[in-house]
Amino acid sequence: MSTVESPEAAARDEVRDKELQLGLHGQRLGFRVRRLHHLLSQRVEHAFAPYGLRPGSLTTMVLISANPGYSQVELSRIGNLDKSAIVTIVDELKKRGLAIRGRSSSDRRRNSLFLTAQGEKLMKEMHHLAMATEQPLRDGLSAEEYDQLFELLEKARALVAAAT
Repeated sequence: MSTVESPEAAARDEVRDKELQLGLHGQRLGFRVRRLHHLLSQRVEHAFAPYGLRPGSLTTMVLISANPGYSQVELSRIGNLDKSAIVTIVDELKKRGLAIRGRSSSDRRRNSLFLTAQGEKLMKEMHHLAMATEQPLRDGLSAEEYDQLFELLEKARALVAAAT
């Protein structure tokens, strides 16, 4: 018994085998950065699945560790995180014993955030995994190219920030 492929199925297979053309978006840095970010985010999400933490948890823990005593509002501003998302993440970190909220001595309305020893340990473990997800970049770029990529991305961020 032979199977005959329909013209529609053949066309779908042909399209699937082609590289997607970016059109005018090929000229847009933001689109290219978003495509890379999407791929890296998928890899991180897969690596972090066993921890059962929300996306953004590592970023929040890293920011708390680097800025002990800062408030949720300050961390959301620094990390460009949604304020309501960071509240949910901090609540979850607190419930798991990874972070604590304290009252500011200078302003009783302000919460100060700190990681616990367990939170610091988990943050370092997750950071190591996150770095491993970027290994293809370190393998495919020279050390100079990798450093230059960081420098150019930061320069681009600063230029756009200054223009707004």
